[in-house]
Amino acid sequence: MNDKICGYYLDEQQKSIVLDDSNHLLVVAGAGSGKTLTILGKIYYLVKYKNISEDEILCISFTRASSDNLKEKIKKELLLNIPVYTFHKLGLEILKDNKAVCEIAESNSLENIIHEFFSTTILSSEFYMLRVLQYFRIKKIINIKKTYLKFYNNNCEKIEILEKIISTFIHLFKCNNYSISDFSLFLKQTRFSFVCFRLQKEKIFLLLTLNIYLIYQSYLEENGEIDFDDMIIKSSQLIEDGGKIRKYKYIIIDEYQDTSYIRFILIKNILNKTGAKLMAVGDDFQSIYRFTGCDIALFLRFNSLFPDAKVMKIENTYRNSQELVSVASDFVMRNKYQIRKQLRSNKRLMKPIRLIYYKNISETFLKLVLRIFEETQGSILVLGRNNKDINMLLGKNFTIGKDNKVICNEKKDIDIYYLTVHKSKGLEADNVIIINLEDKISGFPNQIEGDKVLRFVNQSYDSFPFSEERRLFYVALTRTKNYVYLLVPIKNQSVFVSELVKNKKHIEIEKY
Repeated sequence: MNDKICGYYLDEQQKSIVLDDSNHLLVVAGAGSGKTLTILGKIYYLVKYKNISEDEILCISFTRASSDNLKEKIKKELLLNIPVYTFHKLGLEILKDNKAVCEIAESNSLENIIHEFFSTTILSSEFYMLRVLQYFRIKKIINIKKTYLKFYNNNCEKIEILEKIISTFIHLFKCNNYSISDFSLFLKQTRFSFVCFRLQKEKIFLLLTLNIYLIYQSYLEENGEIDFDDMIIKSSQLIEDGGKIRKYKYIIIDEYQDTSYIRFILIKNILNKTGAKLMAVGDDFQSIYRFTGCDIALFLRFNSLFPDAKVMKIENTYRNSQELVSVASDFVMRNKYQIRKQLRSNKRLMKPIRLIYYKNISETFLKLVLRIFEETQGSILVLGRNNKDINMLLGKNFTIGKDNKVICNEKKDIDIYYLTVHKSKGLEADNVIIINLEDKISGFPNQIEGDKVLRFVNQSYDSFPFSEERRLFYVALTRTKNYVYLLVPIKNQSVFVSELVKNKKHIEIEKY
């Protein structure tokens, strides 16, 4: 096949993947390497040359945005009407096909119940209020309820962090198909100890989380609802028990690095039932959704999960310069758990990473934006670790408009947008500015995500420091087509910045 796809000829690695006919194929694709182009090429080849009909191809992507984007490209570029599912949409369709439709709970139901527990529900239980106070090492307790309310009202951020860890724990618990009896095993591993505070703290955490989990499950049962995780588990069980599934011949999964255990089991059951072939595409460097239950081991252990598996790579990147690729790849591969890749680019930029040290971030940001616009006239994507990070830049110089557009009051025609790094995945811009590079709990790296208690429910717990945050930072670095600017405080800089500074060859350091 030597056809053009979207106006481009495929490179040799992409073409080899399109022509490959393995039963189980894993495609390891670097950032900006034309992953979507390869998927489109595969679909085009299957339909035109292998006579596979549109309804015999099952396409899946991780988020609604990525699935909609892929569906639109299939329709526009290939003139094919192939639906692209999220796992949740696929699970819902299987339930409908098998006449097992259920009410789906609101996506934030768990978070609401956790928040309500700490703000209201807990007030009727001195036992749990005392446990929370012990968790935070509050020792002077005369009136438990009074002490708890005072602590709760004066320590909103600490409570919010605990709520997030509990939410992550329960999501991982369900996505990895644990059962209620597993809590007993977790608790046995944290024998109560007054000598080791960490073990004491973990035991309290597990007791609190178990209680909230039971409240959440009771809420779902009383309201006749299931959550997204239950929906995938239920649809998977239907297929395993002989339920109806469409006659697919080929399954293509995009963003496979973000697959969870229960999603994997669903796909395995569909493969067993249909005899379809599988092509899974992704990048372990960009596995950044562990907090929703995603398990990178399903990507890294593909060979052992499918004994006849074949692994192929796409290593030519068309977005970043070779210099940026080298720095970013070295940075993420410090974790030896990641798959080794030799990413290559024909683009050259001597110092594509620019560290801008500031005293006043708002004033420095204004100067930087005006300078980038004057030099390049290109788009600017501002990336933060958290939704609220943009607030540190807003005021007399900048305001935020619709669709996260950042408006420069001095020059309103500059094309600036703000996103969290998570939401930027799969996107690119002419230039990128990364903010919140501070060494603090909610900085970058975010120190909440690394809580050791999550090891109980993460089947592939990685002890490498900030392993997922490291991958997230890699995603941030590789969104740019040209330069990436790191806004760094003069004091208390991120540990990631401290690490990057050592590579002076491709990094320019400035102080504003």
